[in-house]
Amino acid sequence: MNDPTTIRRLYGRRQGHALRAGQAALVEELLPRLALPESGALDSRVLFGDDRPLQLEIGFGAGEHLAAQAEAAPGTGFIGCEPFLNGVVGALGHVRDRALGNVRIHMGDALEAVERLPDESLERVYLLHPDPWPKARHAKRRMMNHGPLDLIARKLKPGAEFRLGTDDPTYCRWAMMIMDQRRDFSWTAASPADFLERPADWPETRYERKARRQGHEVWYFRYVRERCGIHSRAPATA
Repeated sequence: MNDPTTIRRLYGRRQGHALRAGQAALVEELLPRLALPESGALDSRVLFGDDRPLQLEIGFGAGEHLAAQAEAAPGTGFIGCEPFLNGVVGALGHVRDRALGNVRIHMGDALEAVERLPDESLERVYLLHPDPWPKARHAKRRMMNHGPLDLIARKLKPGAEFRLGTDDPTYCRWAMMIMDQRRDFSWTAASPADFLERPADWPETRYERKARRQGHEVWYFRYVRERCGIHSRAPATA
């Protein structure tokens, strides 16, 4: 089955409203200092000049979660991937306002950045509220498919964590089905409360608040990269 690792195409607009002068200045002045190198292998020394833990967020929206995690863990390097220019501008504003020196940004396909990292180099990967592509014929565009997950699994250290957040019921069911087929991740939830209540170290975003105002449930999934491929079945949700 085709999926984002084989399709290699970004859908949708790359830019929304026109940038204001201050926002354009962020793109011109700050983004070049934070952008990943255009080619070559990536690791913490290339990106931050030292050996440090690395975390990566796929599709960081306006950057609130990325910035909050980076501020809470200044000794960790954070890589944020987002193809949408206005979202990148939002993240740049957070980096500037909070004086975050531990963030690097890739404005483009997240899989391109992930591929360039060493295997077993990431402490955590975040995929929060990805585009659900609700139509069945578009299921191949979902990031929660085996191709992207194979790549993510290779880059995560054994015992590292993969976090998924969604407020879309179709995507929730799809993700649970896909992850239940895998033997390289185990779900950490022991009861429904573990995935229905936002963990304390999971910063809330404007998107999540909007979803709740609209009456949507939000699901919080945490999976651990297994050391020996042992798989834990998901708890019952009834």
